[in-house]
Amino acid sequence: MSYTAGETILDDHYESFLNGASAGAYGINHVGGTGSGEYGLGQTHLVSVTAGQTITASQWNALFTQMDNIANHTNDTLTSTTARSAGDSLAIVSALQTDLNTLAASVAAGSPSASARGEGSELQSSVSSTRWNGSHIVEHSITFASNIQLRYFFNGGGAMRVKLTRNGNGGGSATSKDSSVDEMITALGSFDLKQTTSSRSGSGETLTTDGSATGVRDLGTGYTTLIRLTQSSGSYTSMYLQVEAKLNAAIGSATVVTMKYSLFDPDGTDNTYTSGNLSSVDVNAEFIGITDFGTFTNNPSTAQGLASVGAISSSAVVSNNTA
Repeated sequence: MSYTAGETILDDHYESFLNGASAGAYGINHVGGTGSGEYGLGQTHLVSVTAGQTITASQWNALFTQMDNIANHTNDTLTSTTARSAGDSLAIVSALQTDLNTLAASVAAGSPSASARGEGSELQSSVSSTRWNGSHIVEHSITFASNIQLRYFFNGGGAMRVKLTRNGNGGGSATSKDSSVDEMITALGSFDLKQTTSSRSGSGETLTTDGSATGVRDLGTGYTTLIRLTQSSGSYTSMYLQVEAKLNAAIGSATVVTMKYSLFDPDGTDNTYTSGNLSSVDVNAEFIGITDFGTFTNNPSTAQGLASVGAISSSAVVSNNTA
């Protein structure tokens, strides 16, 4: 039903503003409360009304306040939520529903414009064997207490993050192969798995596989490649870095997100120099030093409007192999 200025807004339409759950008619409890699917932030539900009930100014203001709180987190601009007193008129309903749909779109996208979030401390670190020349492959997982917490975390702008570092030279001096790894580290930067997308903060090297349009909601129970970078600027152009991810169940019931990090050095010409022919050459001059995959989370916070946010329950190293 559409309205014109001066008409009475019915109680069942106010109820829809609270609990609507269909496309184009989302209510605040579905968007910011428990919700389902890509909706829900875990905020307290506003109380439903009964047929024939007169909607008070305080009830309207409770709706507007909840909308403003979520908009403050998502950084959306609303036009219909000015506080009202008894006897005041309300804005046209279409403006109010438009604002609710704007909030719904932001939450469904994982609150991409939210600034109330920050990187937590490193959850897991997996270090390679000293000096290697084949591959370093790691799996790390984060676990949520329930699928609802997983939804609240990613809906609110949370992300699972990986960083690769090179901790040392493994007892020798840095080699040209180490320099190639350092270039890969710079190109990756911080890599985030988010609600509907994934992204790296770095740049450079050859983007062989671009999974930036893939987020946690697109994952299944088998690994999906999110990014594959191939060395292009250094001496070892067969070297590549890959990030994959999977869930432990369908997105509607999943509680565990596992990411797989792989650094491959397919170059098969590596030599190990012996004491008889060193001539000041590092014994492992064509090997890679110590590499370290670290998992973090970029966590939504309550700093800009939300009363609570989703959070992980635990994390684990699933595997760590150097070959």
